[in-house]
Amino acid sequence: MKELQYLNKYFIKYKYRFLVGILITIVAQIFSLFTPQLIRESFDAIETHYKSNQSVEVVQQILLKNVGLVIISTLIAGVLTFLMRQTLIVMSRHVEFDLKNEVFQHYERLSTSFYKRNRTGDLMSRISEDVAKVRMYVGPAVMYTINTLIRFSMVILYMYAVSPKLTLYTLLPLPILSIIIFKLSQEINIRSTSFQQYLSKVSSFSQEVFSGIRVLKAYSLESNYQDKMADLAQESQTKSMSLARVQSLFGPLMIALIGVSNLVVIYVGGTMYAEGKLESVGVIAQFILYVNMLTWPVASIGWVSSLIQEAEASQKRINEFLKEVPEIQNEVPHLTPVSGSIRFDKVSFTYPETGVQAIKDVTFSLEQGKTLAILGRTGSGKSTLLSLITRLYDIDAGHLYIDDKPIRSFNLFSLRAAMGNVPQDAFLFSDTIANNIRFGDEEATLEEIRRAAKWAAVDQSIIEFSQGYETLLGERGITLSGGQKQRVSIARAFIKNAPILLLDDCLSAVDTETEEEILQNLKQIADKKTTIIVSHRVSSAKNADWIIVLDQGSIVQQGTHSQLVSIEGYYGELYEKQLSEKEIF
Repeated sequence: MKELQYLNKYFIKYKYRFLVGILITIVAQIFSLFTPQLIRESFDAIETHYKSNQSVEVVQQILLKNVGLVIISTLIAGVLTFLMRQTLIVMSRHVEFDLKNEVFQHYERLSTSFYKRNRTGDLMSRISEDVAKVRMYVGPAVMYTINTLIRFSMVILYMYAVSPKLTLYTLLPLPILSIIIFKLSQEINIRSTSFQQYLSKVSSFSQEVFSGIRVLKAYSLESNYQDKMADLAQESQTKSMSLARVQSLFGPLMIALIGVSNLVVIYVGGTMYAEGKLESVGVIAQFILYVNMLTWPVASIGWVSSLIQEAEASQKRINEFLKEVPEIQNEVPHLTPVSGSIRFDKVSFTYPETGVQAIKDVTFSLEQGKTLAILGRTGSGKSTLLSLITRLYDIDAGHLYIDDKPIRSFNLFSLRAAMGNVPQDAFLFSDTIANNIRFGDEEATLEEIRRAAKWAAVDQSIIEFSQGYETLLGERGITLSGGQKQRVSIARAFIKNAPILLLDDCLSAVDTETEEEILQNLKQIADKKTTIIVSHRVSSAKNADWIIVLDQGSIVQQGTHSQLVSIEGYYGELYEKQLSEKEIF
């Protein structure tokens, strides 16, 4: 139960719902306990009729009265039970809502390196399947535990008040029940943890296949992946059945033990009545009803125990991520304005997950409103520089300044809000084209969206679609071509109108003519913006105020745009063995 202690804060948050639910449960149990007493009185009236020749009319009146009282008390108990469920189960839905939001918000705070270490399917499984298991603990498990404890306490007290000896014999099977529950609960915990972990593997595999379905089809690997999925599903089924077999033992065992208790009541109670140690036969009927009132609570012990064990295994998996400390910390709580100048001073950086040093002693400065072009072949460290500026990673050595202040002296959200970022992998959401562009400015009008799209040279392509800007895109923007996705991403950055504009090789999928149009528009749009253009093509750097060439994480050449010809020659000589002239230029 250690892992589930994390949820105590939610019980405190919803303490009034919780306490009202307990109160309603107590009152409901009081009304449900009237029935055995009324049944006993009915049997006693019948017995009295045969012993003392009491009139049938009197017996009928007693029976009718008791039947009416049983109906009324049962209805009241039923209504209160409904209210109990509405209180405690609804509380569990609130906790589920809060926990999912807490997990999601924590996911958002975690650093980029975390997502490189963990698979998307596993993250999805923890926020969906695992949280659902936890809700079953907060709701049904807690509700039935409270219900069982209250009913057990009250029923045993009533039974003891009627006949201590018969109560003792009736409850003899309970120690056996406790031992069985303890042993089975341990086994359920082990098997539930194993099953939940394997379920994450299935989710991760499925997510990767669905995301990469075009590659899978292109290589005609459907049958191979069907076999892999069949193996995963078979193993998942094996673990699920293993867990189900243990869980299925609870019900029959509980019912068997209740049956034994009934037999004990009939035999011992009958013997005591024959010996004159019980007041009437009605006591035996009363005890049988009491024992059967314990049937569901006792039977639910197994189910509740199973829910608790599964919830503990799930909460343990959730806690593993909730305890993960983001590597990038927001060290400044208040908002901080950003103007746009950038300066690197002997900056070095090594990726923690691979140990590869991507940046080595890089030094340059970029004044506010100027444009910098960063050239270099794949793997030279170009994108890493942008990741450092946006603080997706923190530098290992040297100093990185924004507006002549250390980058960590800025509020993280203010820093990133001041940047219009177009990543190398143009990611679009499963939404309309308009909303994907509006992602840069949620208040943007359609007119502003179209203007940004025109700047990105994609407006004409969009209006040719039957639904224009309201065209709904598939996952990751699969509806659009590579060049169209890049240009929509550029429009999204343009409409943000941020003081810093970062373009990470975002023109690689467009033709030369379109590239020229976008660069000309960019020259006007970014006139007063600090702009960094990352590319492996020299043509993208022709409007830049300053150009640097990276190789293996270090600056090997730099100069102004007037020196572009000499930089272009150096760049060509540097990579002519790795890249063709066409790829470079």
